[in-house]
Amino acid sequence: MLLELDSIENELTNSYTFTDEDHRLLRSYDGVIEGIAALFGKQCEVILHSLESVDRSVIKIENGFNTGRVEGSPITNLALKMLQDISAQNKQCSKAYFTQTKDGHMMRSMTIAIKNRSERTIGLICININIGASFIDFVQELLPTPEARETELSSENFATTVEELVDRSVEETITDINNRTDIANNAKNKHIVISLHQQGIFDIKDAINMVADKLNISKHTVYLYIRQIKSDEAEL
Repeated sequence: MLLELDSIENELTNSYTFTDEDHRLLRSYDGVIEGIAALFGKQCEVILHSLESVDRSVIKIENGFNTGRVEGSPITNLALKMLQDISAQNKQCSKAYFTQTKDGHMMRSMTIAIKNRSERTIGLICININIGASFIDFVQELLPTPEARETELSSENFATTVEELVDRSVEETITDINNRTDIANNAKNKHIVISLHQQGIFDIKDAINMVADKLNISKHTVYLYIRQIKSDEAEL
């Protein structure tokens, strides 16, 4: 049986007024919504619901053309059922489930609860992947274009330990700097430290000692380079 929006809204909100912190918390998920949609492509609809008002709960939506919804649309009966299931089982998200759009497309879906610091559920993230789309359309969204291969393809260091992360980063940076003919040999260590600083490696505990050992220089020299970098940045 379909859940009535009015009764659900009364149950969810009449005894609780959303705070400014609740609103800020919900809006902090805007980037998450955009990021998931960008990662999986246009066949992936991602919605941010606010439970402050379930009859116009959609406050952020990406790729809404998959179901025809826009900001200000109401929550669905199935999303409310998933909310009840999540609450009853004391979980953060639902199991994956399947739905069907008005035009007959099959969707694989997931509902994730957003809780405030009082552990009250104030919003939902709903992810709907249109598995009724053609395989070619779906895969093309995931593969890089020829242009992206040239300009956007990046290597990522999937290290399993901090030591491995620093070690690989230093090795890759050493190779990169050593291959540059525009940098004098006596300045290469400094440029390696500059590059590692720009990568954020020195935010890792003990990275300075590990880099110093790898470059066969003192940690005080690494500190000196970092202070010079920060001084230069402060002058910009």
